[in-house]
Amino acid sequence: ELSLQQLYRSCVSSVVGIRAYKDGLVGYSWGTGIVMRADGYILTNEHVIDGATRAAVVLADGTEHDALLVGEDKIDADGLPAAVFGSSDELTVGDGVVAIGNPLSDQLSGTMTDGIVSAISRSISVNGRTMTLIQTTAALNQGNSGGPLFNMYGQVVGITNMKMSGSSSVAVEGLGFAIPSATVKAVADQLLANGEVAGRPGIGITVGAITDALRERYELPDGLYVSAVSAG
Repeated sequence: ELSLQQLYRSCVSSVVGIRAYKDGLVGYSWGTGIVMRADGYILTNEHVIDGATRAAVVLADGTEHDALLVGEDKIDADGLPAAVFGSSDELTVGDGVVAIGNPLSDQLSGTMTDGIVSAISRSISVNGRTMTLIQTTAALNQGNSGGPLFNMYGQVVGITNMKMSGSSSVAVEGLGFAIPSATVKAVADQLLANGEVAGRPGIGITVGAITDALRERYELPDGLYVSAVSAG
């Protein structure tokens, strides 16, 4: 295992910033990515660049490269410090983990937070989609999304993608989540090979349960309602 200081020195140069420029938005939205391969392939979350008309990758040394918004694209650079990917399948609750990313803005780039694995294979539903994620106490904030979650050997075991937020009446701390590296690898390998992810059939609609309130208000029967239909 590495000390926190050794891990940071070894891994921080593989972490990049993502600037997503969107029509109608002054400036850009900000996220994090990880150098997947030395020849310029960068990995981040889809929602970091969703709706963007242009994206740029900011390397640890401050240099900026344009990137096209397609699944298999890469920046025009070579000899980058690629991260080492580990197996998320080997994680256990209580293992130490570290997140390195760019919370809030580029002024806080390269921020490291540490914690433990709080749960394995946590099912979380967001906007009608259920994801199986690693739960961690490592502090995550807006802008961290798409960045790496390292084990204590400096290997990427997850890609941070969300956190639980509090409300005016409920305080929430230490509930962060990451996509397991096993899932990330399966998706990335298919994107690199085929430009798309195959073998994941979908019904093409988003459905929800008819609640008692809906049933009474609209005189509905038991069952499901369709809230969205996929294009095509």
